[in-house]
Order: sequence, then structure tokens, then C-alpha cells
Amino acid sequence: MSTVSKNDWDSKVYQTNAGFVPLLTSDLLTLAKIQPGESIFDLGCGDGILTVKLITDYKASKVLGVDSAASMIEKAQQLSNSQSLKNIEWGVHDCQDLEASGYVAEGQKFDVVFSNAAIHWMKSNPAGPPRGAFALLKPGGRFVAELGGFTNVASIHSALIAAVKRRGQDGESLSPWYYPSVGAYAKLLKDAGFEVETIGLFPRPTDLPTNVRGWLNTFVASGSFMTPFSPQEREEILNEVVDQLKPVLCDETGHWIADYVRLRFSARKPL
Repeated sequence: MSTVSKNDWDSKVYQTNAGFVPLLTSDLLTLAKIQPGESIFDLGCGDGILTVKLITDYKASKVLGVDSAASMIEKAQQLSNSQSLKNIEWGVHDCQDLEASGYVAEGQKFDVVFSNAAIHWMKSNPAGPPRGAFALLKPGGRFVAELGGFTNVASIHSALIAAVKRRGQDGESLSPWYYPSVGAYAKLLKDAGFEVETIGLFPRPTDLPTNVRGWLNTFVASGSFMTPFSPQEREEILNEVVDQLKPVLCDETGHWIADYVRLRFSARKPL
């Protein structure tokens, strides 16, 4: 990912605080309509839990999982090795720039490019993932993905921007996320050459198993929002954000729910 979007991912922290990410994918997998024997490129595969499922549950003939975070790919390799899986490979690459990757240069082609909860981290070059997906697909192949869409985690996002702004920094520029509208992303897909089959925004209130502080520790504490600040200032900001969000995201039992909004689409490369 870019300098702005970079996050120092800790796979253990991710699995503890954000283990729901690969689990809340039934609608996306239904939309993908993966058939046994298809080849799949997983764009921004993270720790590989969902990628492995494409082999074990959906009987893909070949899966290549790629992510910019080497720590996540290491975890993914451990997972597939523990199950002695064949026909699955892993790679470290910035998925904003797949057109310049060895995968494209080698002429690799796939039936499906699949992505879950990754593209909204690719803020510095939003056009890159659609262009890369188009280059990697066979004619008639499908690009199916879900990402944070317009107004995703709006309460959390706005609280972070405001907290950073109060300390003299530009929170909008420091934000690592790109949460597009339907119209904006449909245009990127069409500009890349795709025929858009379906695209929409879907509210998905999401339980936070380790409350909003766990979420912030995973997605914010080591990322671009905190870059200008000392460790003490970072702690102050995160505590301030938790206090601001508690009245609106935490119920009377202490249960936290984040205001997720997902953008989900299926697009096809013309024959």
C-alpha cells in the first residue's frame, strides 16, 4: 500500500480484534458464483483464511493470494502448509499496482479476481485494483469484491478526523481509507474496461468482539492517522475517540456495534 494507506499489520492482533472480517462473507461468496475448477486471484488476501476456503470449500483449481503485508502472507503460508494444500500460492505485492506486477508480465490469467475488505485501503491509486484485475482476467472473467463504501464506519471516521484536526493536523489527508460511492466506483470499473453487472451499498452493523478500542488498536494505532504523533499523544487520541463514540456505538450492556456500510459488486471482462 501507499505511504498514506500503510498499516503495520500484526496478524495476531488482527485475528483477535477483527476475526469477523473473513467470516462475514456469505453474500459476497454467493455473488461470486465460484464453480469447481475455476482459477482465482485473491486481491488483498490478508491472513489467508478466506483464500484457503476457496480451495477447501469451493474446489477452485488454482488460487493465488496476494497482499502488500509480508506479515499477513507469512501467516497465510503457515495456514495452507498446516493443511497440506496444493494449488495455492502466495505473493507480496502492492495491489494498487498489479499492472506492473510479475503476474501480469508472466501472462497469468484467472477466471475470477476476488477481493474482500481490502480495496478501501488502496487510497493513493483507487483506479489501480480495477485496472490490475482487468489485466489478470481471462476474457469473460469476473471481478467480484466487497469493500468499505460511502459512509462506512462514519462515526469512527469522523471522530478520528476531528481528534486529529484539534491537534493541528489534516485528518482527511492522514486517513488511510477510500470509501467510494456507487457512482464513483462504477466509473472506475467502466474506465478499466469492465461491464458492471451489479453494484450497491449495503448497511452491515457489525459486532466488535473486543469493543471499539480493539478495533482502533488493529486498524488505526499503527497506521497513518497516528504518524505525526508521539506514543503519548496517540494514546490520548484513541482514548478521546472511545469516549466520544461510547454514547452512539455502545449499548446499555456494554456491547459495541460499528456502523459498517459495504460496497459490493460484480463486473465482467468482455469476451
